[in-house]
Amino acid sequence: MYASDILHSLRCQQLVAVIRGDSKENGIQVSKACIEGGLTAIEMAYTNRYASEIISALNDEYVDRQDVLIGAGTVLDAPTARMAILAGAKYVVSPTFDHETAVMCHRYGIPYIPGCMTLKEIITAMEDGCEMIKLFPGSVLGKGMISAVKGPLPQASFMVTGGVNMDNMNEWFEAGADCLGIGGELNRLGAKEEYQAITKKAKAYVQNKKA
Repeated sequence: MYASDILHSLRCQQLVAVIRGDSKENGIQVSKACIEGGLTAIEMAYTNRYASEIISALNDEYVDRQDVLIGAGTVLDAPTARMAILAGAKYVVSPTFDHETAVMCHRYGIPYIPGCMTLKEIITAMEDGCEMIKLFPGSVLGKGMISAVKGPLPQASFMVTGGVNMDNMNEWFEAGADCLGIGGELNRLGAKEEYQAITKKAKAYVQNKKA
């Protein structure tokens, strides 16, 4: 898939499951539970030391599923981005913007979605070829941030992560978010190995989104 195709798919799916976990097995099982529930865009965070192995294993597991997009999250630098890409990550997400990471991702034709908090950061990221920006943390920036930025930058495209939940996700979509990263509830259930509950929660997210 081309980078534009991956971003189009993320916009269509609208919800991205941000998975952490504390082991390889846990990361894989939480991700599979999300996918079973219909959350087929997975952002595997590099706070898990086995993230590369998990990304590789999930890509092997779902090689025939075009709707399953396995990406990497909490990518802080270019070497980590390259590790994620070689493991099969279809997109790379960071909590902040990093020029060298942008160069690395775009060199391999992989979308880079950096976290930004200010208009300056957003413009800098867009100038470096980032077609989608992560507004993070959403709970701090607030929903008015999107309309405020889209005034001078109507072409901007946003993923929102941080503080997104079942109660406010549709408010974020109405505010102009293209997709949302959700993880808190899923990871809390994952820490207790309640995988069936994760699948149920994932289904609820998919069924309740209105956008």
